[in-house]
Amino acid sequence: MLRDPAWDGAWQAEPLGGIDAMGAPEPVSSPQGRAGELAYWVSFDEPQYDSGGGGPFRKARIWARYLRPEPTPEA
Repeated sequence: MLRDPAWDGAWQAEPLGGIDAMGAPEPVSSPQGRAGELAYWVSFDEPQYDSGGGGPFRKARIWARYLRPEPTPEA
């Protein structure tokens, strides 16, 4: 997961995790969302704290623009 370089949020770190198969992607319903942007439920590998110090959170709804696949190791 990536932090937004335009603001200090929403998480204190760029945690690793996986998309949770139990929750379907949902449209982002925010004026800051992009047309057709989806949000995914992500289960963090380790509990995380948000930029305001709240938490720890084990799972969160993350906008697609902040998700990146984990690099695969070179063979």
